[in-house]
Parts: sequence; structure tokens; C-alpha cells
Amino acid sequence: MPASDKSDRPAIRVYIPATVPMLRGLVADREMFPIGGTAFAVTPALREAYASGDDDELAEVAMVEAARASLRLLAAERDDFVGGGDSGGDAESGDIDDAAGAASAGSPVYRRAVIAADVAGTKLRPDLDDAVVKLAGPITYNQIASVHVDLAEAEPQVAKAVDVVDAADLGDTDAEFVLGDAEDHQLAWYAAQELPFLLELL
Repeated sequence: MPASDKSDRPAIRVYIPATVPMLRGLVADREMFPIGGTAFAVTPALREAYASGDDDELAEVAMVEAARASLRLLAAERDDFVGGGDSGGDAESGDIDDAAGAASAGSPVYRRAVIAADVAGTKLRPDLDDAVVKLAGPITYNQIASVHVDLAEAEPQVAKAVDVVDAADLGDTDAEFVLGDAEDHQLAWYAAQELPFLLELL
């Protein structure tokens, strides 16, 4: 069998970083393409790095990595909100409407989100990190196993962690402390069919 043929690769559980707007898009479109095709999974490299962990423990590691990646997506959304308010005086009417919509939306929802899905044809990327995999295409709603989202009480710590996640990765001890405060909050578990009702409350 050719090594490049991904169609017969078995489905594996992947953990996809997301944000609340991305979840809304998933519900509306019934599919979503992860940013950069990036997801996290229990990979051979992760097993080697955590030789003593069982599958459940390694899945939790992959989940934590996905949740941390969600912080980076939140940082990008925050920058979009800030940049969206800086429109020029010669903006077209459509741009003005878009800016008004962004203003009415307020600010990003500072809740990490991770989608657990069963996906075939993933590509291992240990060169990026032990748990990283790349997806070849969008995930569909029927591939979702569960969705994991922060509760409201996590928002203050998550908002602070968004500012420092990159510094924490570079070893800044103060940033690591702030990040740890956010990661002390466990993501709440939701079944796929519960997602539309959850989003109505946010």
C-alpha cells in the first residue's frame, strides 16, 4: 500500500482547539476546518515522552495542549476585536455595519474550547510537538465525540492567560504562574447535541 494513501488509516480521537465563535460556526455550517489543520492526539511521540502514562492520562495531556492552543486563538480574536474598532473615515457602509456588529458583540468570550472528534487520515507532526497532528480536511458534526468548554468562573483567569501564553512557553516563570491559574480550571464536558443549547446561554 502506498505510504501516501491516507484513506485507510483508522480514525483516532483528536482534540481540536477552538473558541466560542468557532463553535457557533460549527453549529451553523455542520462542519469546521481547524485553524491550520492543527489538532492534538495520543501519538507515538507522546507515548514515548510519557512512558508511564495510560491512554486516559495521555488523552488528558493532549486535551491540555489543545486547551492551551485555544488560548492562542483567543488572543487572535481579541486582536481582531481591537483592530475592528480602528476603521478609517472612508469606510464603506458594509464595513461600518461590520464594525457596529463587532461593537455590539462586546469582547471575546474568554472561555477555552476543545472539540474531541474521531478523524481518519491524520498526519503526525512530532517536529512541531509530541501531540500535534494535522488534519487533511474539515471535521463534520457527526464526527464529534464531545465538546469541552470553560465555565463562567474561569473567564477572569483565562483572560489573563491569553496575554502570557507565549511568554509561558518561553519559560517566563511569572507567566507560567498566570497560565497555571487558568489551567487549574477544568473544562466542562458537553455532548455534541448539547452544543446549540450551550451557545444560546453564552
